[in-house]
Amino acid sequence: MAEAAQSELGALPEWDLSDLYPGPDSDALKKDLEKLAADAKAFKARYAGKISGLDGGELGEAVQAYERMDEVMGRIMSYAYLVYAGDMGSAENGRFFQSMQEKVNAAGTDLLFFTLEINRVEEEDIAERLKAPELAFYKPWLRDVRAFREYQLSDEIEEKLHEKSVTGKSAWVRLFDETFARLRFPFDGKQLTSAEVLDKLSHKDGAVREKAAKSFAGVLKQNIGLFALITNTLAKDKAIEDKWRGYEKPISARNLANQVEDEVVQALSDAVTGSYHRLSHRYYALKAKWFGVEALNYWDRNAPLPDDDDATIPWEKATRTVLDAYRSFSPELADVGQRFFDNAWIDAPVRPGKASGAFAHPTVPSAHPYLLLNYQGKTRDVMTLAHELGHGVHQVLAGKQGQLLSDTPLTLAETASVFGEMLTFRAVLKSKTDPKQRRTMLAGKVEDMLNTVVRQIAFHQFESKVHAARQDGELMPEDLGNIWIETQTESLGPSIRFDEDYRTFWSYIPHFIHSPFYVYAYAFGDCLVNSLYAVYQDAEEGFAEKYLEMLSAGGTMRHKELLAPFGLDASDPAFWSKGLDVIDGFITELEAME
Repeated sequence: MAEAAQSELGALPEWDLSDLYPGPDSDALKKDLEKLAADAKAFKARYAGKISGLDGGELGEAVQAYERMDEVMGRIMSYAYLVYAGDMGSAENGRFFQSMQEKVNAAGTDLLFFTLEINRVEEEDIAERLKAPELAFYKPWLRDVRAFREYQLSDEIEEKLHEKSVTGKSAWVRLFDETFARLRFPFDGKQLTSAEVLDKLSHKDGAVREKAAKSFAGVLKQNIGLFALITNTLAKDKAIEDKWRGYEKPISARNLANQVEDEVVQALSDAVTGSYHRLSHRYYALKAKWFGVEALNYWDRNAPLPDDDDATIPWEKATRTVLDAYRSFSPELADVGQRFFDNAWIDAPVRPGKASGAFAHPTVPSAHPYLLLNYQGKTRDVMTLAHELGHGVHQVLAGKQGQLLSDTPLTLAETASVFGEMLTFRAVLKSKTDPKQRRTMLAGKVEDMLNTVVRQIAFHQFESKVHAARQDGELMPEDLGNIWIETQTESLGPSIRFDEDYRTFWSYIPHFIHSPFYVYAYAFGDCLVNSLYAVYQDAEEGFAEKYLEMLSAGGTMRHKELLAPFGLDASDPAFWSKGLDVIDGFITELEAME
């Protein structure tokens, strides 16, 4: 990033990963690896083939031992990934990440028998053993493990699948990440990272936006054959494994892991696609009118409004804005959030080789989460900070459940992040008295919500069509481009104009590679939070306390149980309409400002 822009932002924090390990060559890491390998072998020697004969107390003790090793594996891989994410262009970081994957995978292979044998125990026998307090604590974990019982393969096949994953799926994902991290995009004589060039798609100058879009598309086009190969290979790999396991649909494994029924996800998808016309089509027609054109070029979709001052927001102000919004809702929530800024838990600057986008990594309960951002001082960057801090706070609160029970399914993992974003948006909007500034803020929020709901469901539709089409043979880049244009046109509507260059833009979405069928979780979370926020606005005392209890539950309860105290039910088709009505209402408010 240019020094001038950097100075406008102020001092940006960088994370300190020594809370996990002092360094890649540290004695602490070597000792953990050695102890993990020995403990895993000892665990297998003690328990393999004997799980069915353990009583409840003995099985509970075995789960506790398993959890301790799982936490060590989580700590090692969290550290390795965060080192790698800091600079994916570094060959040494790539080597370290791969090496840790292989060592942890070897220990995991020794431990694999444990859950396989648990799943062979009959339901009535598990129910009897759950009477023992040592095992009863882990009932939610057992529920989630046993959800996959009918899709489990033989021990030998499961072991081989696990062992080969480091040279299979994981290797293809690494190829994608490292390739993308090394890409540079020519712009005005400079070579920009993906984060830097994509940021220019929100620039106030339309010529800058167009130049950035053309540069981005040009480099994607040069690499499109490789990205198509990675996409085809991973889709086929998934189809083979899904067939072996007997999953009905490509999305079924994800839904099972998310603890959400297929029909609930379908109801969400149907509700959003059925609302394209009243949401995205309607808004982009309004935006085109503001810009004085019949249709916006795709590179103008996220353009700031003509009366947006496009001012750079320093890091210190962004921090204060987000924490103040959190504090107005719950001092306890803000206090947890403050810890991320008081300690070196956030990595904010844009750097060559650094992972693009933003994420919150939970690491393990005995440590703390870390946030990765690419902060460039835009209003959207402030909202991204609010979003990722929501994840981080959620992960801290859920950590008290321990390693096996703290992980939140994706359908609820976006709740705190989107809620934190909404708190921040409402607080900033309230501070704006100038009508033009309010319109700019409101339009920005609508665009963010459309990106979170409509765009992510369009991604979901793209992914579904790609996996269905891949069953008939390998897809050419042109085929993938056709599906991309089809789903984008349907979702964004006639007021967005695409050209041939845009046909390549499917290739940079990392979720398609990292986590197939992840993307609907964003729409799930946004609609859920819209409904939840409506309850909050009408609530008497006690909402914040119930909200914190929900976050603290981690993975111990499913969405029905967690939402019941708020009078919400995601399995009710009307639930999704309530969430989408919030976006509709914001667009109506914008139309009234004309």
